[in-house]
Amino acid sequence: MEFRLFQVDAFAARPFEGNPAAVVPLDAWLSEEQMLAVAAENNLAETAFFVPEGEGYRLRWFTPTVEVDLCGHATLATAHVILSRLASEREVVSFETRSGTLTVTRGREGRYAMDFPARPSRPMPTPKDLGAMIGVQPRMVFTGTNLIAVFDSAAEVARLNPAFEPLARCLGPRNQGLIATAPGDDGSGFDFVSRFFAPAHGINEDHVTGSAHCDSVPYWAKKLKKPELVARQISARGGTVWCRLDGERVVLEGMCADYLDGTITLGPRS
Repeated sequence: MEFRLFQVDAFAARPFEGNPAAVVPLDAWLSEEQMLAVAAENNLAETAFFVPEGEGYRLRWFTPTVEVDLCGHATLATAHVILSRLASEREVVSFETRSGTLTVTRGREGRYAMDFPARPSRPMPTPKDLGAMIGVQPRMVFTGTNLIAVFDSAAEVARLNPAFEPLARCLGPRNQGLIATAPGDDGSGFDFVSRFFAPAHGINEDHVTGSAHCDSVPYWAKKLKKPELVARQISARGGTVWCRLDGERVVLEGMCADYLDGTITLGPRS
């Protein structure tokens, strides 16, 4: 069996920035074991698989170890592959997913705009020893789909050096990961910055995490009293996300850069 594979740097203006994702178009689903094996072989934070369904597609995301409910950067990469390579005449693409229907449209200035569910969080007591686990004590912590640790400055977020095994035990099975976030520096052009850690899901630190902004945008939109925000994820590769809170939805915009177009071969060649 042979399948097309694209590797795309999402939330990136050029290759080697943002978050790489593998995208695998299918005519029909592989088994879950096969998709997990392909994702593990790719060894990227996410591999996206999609099949045609109605006027759109059914989309699934896999880390090297598990299937996940929502992935922003791999959705962005998949939309880019469809809208730029496979169906370039289209302006909009919709995906049926574990998180409902997700729509991606061509956005402004070469960006793509993703319509995702907003995921507000609520305050919680700071978990014991969290500051020691990540290297800096947060000002406050919120819980929801992920934990959000809020810091006073971008420099504190940049300085974090987590101990991943204790952090994975602290997060437990209920939370996908830890969002570390702070206001952007004056003059930086960014309203807030973040980093994202998900050691329990095989991703110690994700480069740029679209889905995490479903959690952080509701917090910062309320905190800063503005619905439109520009965010920067300050991982080693880094990436920019243009964000808008729209009621119970979050619109996330980003760019993509092509890196690889190849073929997966499962079994001997004929």
